[in-house]
Amino acid sequence: MLHAKGTHAGALLLGLMAMYLTAQTPATGPNAGGANPPAKKPAPPGLPPEVIKLLGMAPPEDPAAVERGTREFVTNCAFCHGSSATGGEGGPDLVRSVLVMHDEKGDKIGPVILQGRVPKGMPKFPMSPAQIADISAFLRDQVQKRGNRMTYEIQNVITGDPHAGEAYFTGAGKCNSCHSPNGDLAGIANKYDAVTLQSRFLYPKTFSYPGMPKVGPAPAPTKVTVTLSSGESFSGTLKHVDDFSVSLYDSSGEYHSWLLERTPGIKVELHDPLAGHIALLQKYSDTDMHNVLAYLETLK
Repeated sequence: MLHAKGTHAGALLLGLMAMYLTAQTPATGPNAGGANPPAKKPAPPGLPPEVIKLLGMAPPEDPAAVERGTREFVTNCAFCHGSSATGGEGGPDLVRSVLVMHDEKGDKIGPVILQGRVPKGMPKFPMSPAQIADISAFLRDQVQKRGNRMTYEIQNVITGDPHAGEAYFTGAGKCNSCHSPNGDLAGIANKYDAVTLQSRFLYPKTFSYPGMPKVGPAPAPTKVTVTLSSGESFSGTLKHVDDFSVSLYDSSGEYHSWLLERTPGIKVELHDPLAGHIALLQKYSDTDMHNVLAYLETLK
């Protein structure tokens, strides 16, 4: 049965690929450009229907149809295209398909499914119009999520072993030398969702720009100690450091800076509280990352 399902999914893939390539072929002749009008841009969540219509955008899909279409797609197509239609075992990303982008309730993909492409190895699939429309709703919902990247939901993040993650936390990772599950990390899984939590321990140094949402408190600033050849030293919050200069603000707020090549014997010692995280990023295996996240998710 598994072989048969894989064969059907692969055949469906071949047919959709053929239609996809045809849809991308530039039209020629007097009617060139009229066969495939531009796909409607997905409307962001929460936009009123009248505004969506006025702007000519694609309205959100019916959640019930998307749910039904998800089941149909996973059963018949996920073997090759992946459960989210973004590619799988040899199957391309259908979310990027021009054919899918222009589909309306199955009018483009329906003929491929019903008629098949026998010369290419794709049999006919006796699906009802309702089933095809539901698959179309699922695929278009995936397209809309891709279009609205800021609202795209990342799923299946927690896939590791929490026990192995705890062993790494207290062993090879030496995370417990700075953190405690009963101290600073107590209830951490209640403060952040899994995606944010993963990002914070893998990439603790994040940079924000105007308009970007801020997630959690700002990381602790890097401290620095500058010692001159005379023995005089200055300590404070690092402002800037590179191969040519270093600058800091001391505890009183006074600014100090030095040009390294003009200050013989100068010593610069950085005290970065995130240095351990940055060093681990070069050592983590994928399994380590997933296991640590699974362990952190138990700290509720």
